[in-house]
Amino acid sequence: MSKAKVMVVDDSPTELKLMSEPFVSQGYNLITATDGEEAIQKVESERPDLIVLDVIMPKLNGFNVCRHIKKSDKLKGIKVILLTSKNQESDKFWGEKQGADAYMTKPFSGEDLLATAVRLL
Repeated sequence: MSKAKVMVVDDSPTELKLMSEPFVSQGYNLITATDGEEAIQKVESERPDLIVLDVIMPKLNGFNVCRHIKKSDKLKGIKVILLTSKNQESDKFWGEKQGADAYMTKPFSGEDLLATAVRLL
């Protein structure tokens, strides 16, 4: 059975690597993007099964990207994990309001990220 296709989006190369590692080590098909606009383009062309999305990014923030995906009839089935340094209850509430399937905060553990992804997939 082939592994799911996962897209990881973060504008920081270090964070992108940390967020990608758990999926690479488990053999998932990985796609990356470094800003919100690139994320939307790749979501529409690649159709990943799951997206791990930072919130604070250039061009379009993660909340906007999540809302775009969840409002699209073609894309709304894609699972979205918002993974961000925004750790206030109001941020979590806003993320869930945009349609996020899970909301995690940085710093995070690779095990927790992978466990959340597996649960959603």
